[in-house]
Amino acid sequence: MSKLIPEIDFEQLSALMLEPNWADVNPSSHIALAVNLPGNSVTEAEALDIRNWIFRQPVPVIGIAEDGCTPGLKNSLDIVVSNDEEKTFLLEKIALNPQASSVLVQVSRSTQALSIPQALALESLAYSTLQGGEEFARWLQDYRSNRGDKSPVQISEPAVLVQRRDSQLEIILNTPENRNALSVPMRDALTDAFKLVSMDPSIEQVHVSGNGPCFSAGGDLSEFGATTDQALAHQIRLLRMPAQYLAPEASRYTFHLHGACIGAGIEMPAFAGRLVASSDTFFHLPEVGMGLVPGAGGCVSIPRRIGRQRMNFLAITGQRLSAEEALEWGLVDEIAK
Repeated sequence: MSKLIPEIDFEQLSALMLEPNWADVNPSSHIALAVNLPGNSVTEAEALDIRNWIFRQPVPVIGIAEDGCTPGLKNSLDIVVSNDEEKTFLLEKIALNPQASSVLVQVSRSTQALSIPQALALESLAYSTLQGGEEFARWLQDYRSNRGDKSPVQISEPAVLVQRRDSQLEIILNTPENRNALSVPMRDALTDAFKLVSMDPSIEQVHVSGNGPCFSAGGDLSEFGATTDQALAHQIRLLRMPAQYLAPEASRYTFHLHGACIGAGIEMPAFAGRLVASSDTFFHLPEVGMGLVPGAGGCVSIPRRIGRQRMNFLAITGQRLSAEEALEWGLVDEIAK
């Protein structure tokens, strides 16, 4: 266990709460807090006090909650783990990217209480903040060093196919050469297609799928770091993010997923009313490992499906989730036969 991350029991937590902002006592060392919560009940008033204190902390607060733990107390944690091994693994991941981990939980504490447009704006602001940080700069330098002088992948045109059949619209991601990465052309084409749906009530059903070996491998890494003006990047995201136009019409959308659904490849679909995954589908949120947070709407869409604690766990650990696990958690609605 990292010496930088204290572990305390419930009695110690009560004493610690005398300090309004625990992390401020030693900011360089206090990058997370691990708490073991008891099985015995506390009053709802006590649970609310603890929740309010936890939500003031600018770092992840995680722990093991024993059977019988007051639900309000358990739900206060940013992540709940089931055993010490899982907790150790999680804390080690936090120590690798403490800034991104902290910003992630700060955002996820707030997004479910906000409207979707407000929550997307908060996520984008957090994303821009981290793009100017040391953790992302370190990842970007490593990525560019490893990539070398590789030429950009030549991709198909158009990036998105749109086909209308009576009251149904089919939208197909069409750049299998880069595994349907959410490049600028792909983003803009999806935004235009989703705008069309929002403006045409005669479209009753929308089916979204992807050509090639997977639905989408997420953001186009070759474009990362291209925009140095983070205020402008935030403005562009709010104008051109596909989720802005997808979310209000969610009930009309069904996404058909297969293969890799990485980053934006699950963050965007998670807004839809229905997700159908093939049995070979897997899900992965890599952004915290890059010094960022999910930035295509995942801090908003995924917690609304599986809860913020599970989203935080997936994002910080970078663990893959299988189609079967995703169905059990509620991330997808059906596994295709």
